[in-house]
Amino acid sequence: MPISVKDSQSKLKPTKLGIGMIILILNWYGMEAVHEFGHVIHARVAGGTVNSVSIPLWGISCTHIKPNPYPVFVIWGGPIWGSLIPITFWLVVRKYFRQLFFSSAVAFFAGFCCIANGAYLGFGWMDHVGDAGDLLREGVSVGWLIGFGMIACVSGLTIWHVWTKELRKKSVGQAVPDEF
Repeated sequence: MPISVKDSQSKLKPTKLGIGMIILILNWYGMEAVHEFGHVIHARVAGGTVNSVSIPLWGISCTHIKPNPYPVFVIWGGPIWGSLIPITFWLVVRKYFRQLFFSSAVAFFAGFCCIANGAYLGFGWMDHVGDAGDLLREGVSVGWLIGFGMIACVSGLTIWHVWTKELRKKSVGQAVPDEF
C-alpha cells in the first residue's frame, strides 16, 4: 500500500522509497570514504604510516595509523577534508556543469557530507565515540567539537538551500543567478 503525502497529488511508491534508501546508503559510503581519505591525507603529511582503512558494510569506518606522531592533527583531517572536498567538488560542478541530475547529485552529496561530519563531532562528544572521543582523549575542548559541528551542519543546510532554490527556479524556467 503506497504511503500518501498529505496535500499532494503524488504518492510515495515503494519503488521511490527503495531508490531513496539506495541513494542514502551510497551517500553514506561515499561520505565515509572521503572522511577516511582526510585522515589518510593528514597522516601522510604528519609522517605517520597508514596501516589500513576499513569501511565496513555495517558500522563506522576507521583508519589505522601507526606510528601516529600527531594524533590530533590526523583526527581532525577526517571531518575537515570530509567536508571541504565535497564542498569544493560542488562549487566546481555548480560553476562549470549545468546537467541537472549530476549537479543535483553532487549538491546532495556535499550537503550530506557536511551534515554527517558536523553531527559526528557536534554530538559525538556526548558518548565519546569515534573521532569525537579520540579528540577528547587527546585534550581537545568540547567547544571545538560543537563549533565545528555547527559550522559544518549550517554549511550542509546552506548547500541544500541553494540547491533547492536553483531547482525551483529551473522548474519555472527562470535563469539561475550565479550567487553564493
